[in-house]
Amino acid sequence: MARTVGVLGGMGPRATVDFLQKLVELTPAERDQDHLRVVVDSNPKIPDRSRCILEGGEDPTPALVATAQNLERAGADFLVIPCNTAHHFLDSIRRAVKIPVLDITEAVARSAEGLSVVGLLATHATVVAGLYQRALGSRGCRVLVPTPQRQDLVDRAIRAVKAGQLGSQVRAWVREAGLELVASGAQALVLGCTEIPLVVDARDWTVPVLDSTALLAQAAVEEALRDERGAAMAAVAAAFGD
Repeated sequence: MARTVGVLGGMGPRATVDFLQKLVELTPAERDQDHLRVVVDSNPKIPDRSRCILEGGEDPTPALVATAQNLERAGADFLVIPCNTAHHFLDSIRRAVKIPVLDITEAVARSAEGLSVVGLLATHATVVAGLYQRALGSRGCRVLVPTPQRQDLVDRAIRAVKAGQLGSQVRAWVREAGLELVASGAQALVLGCTEIPLVVDARDWTVPVLDSTALLAQAAVEEALRDERGAAMAAVAAAFGD
């Protein structure tokens, strides 16, 4: 039986919806019953993660922990968090629940195997926290980040997406920052904020685009179906053993 996915969402709500859409698209299914059971707590009242990291603002940990525990009580077998910056608080969330919590940065890092240099498009807080520098650096991959001027464009674009603005100007801001990273030698671009995939089309780029939302969704599907696939393989092995 597939395991139930718990989604600690709302950071922001539009990014959570994008994650759920990708989760559905990536699930191998031919009928309703083949899809995964998903428990979602979209909690936009969680204090701003970036403000806490950069300015010493209100700590979001208590709200993150409470939301994670709510999902655990609701029957989730494991959790995902479709917000990159929130992963700065991942250790505290993991300590607060008895079920696994997947790491979005690890999902991206696994997809970057074989690359030596990538460019990161993420919140300034994610950059400062070094989340991707650690995850990718442990695999021998160097992370390029935008110059301060281009990082400001990325942060402006993220705020715009949260405000429902997905137009050409917002896309141009992200593209300008991405082009700078590619010109500096990035072999791929990491969309390290779950708002950014909403204004980036991978087909517009000459380098691979590593969509953290899609990669987290793929990791969630694999985790949910892990026991089913293991049982199927065991059954095949037993049949051939006979």
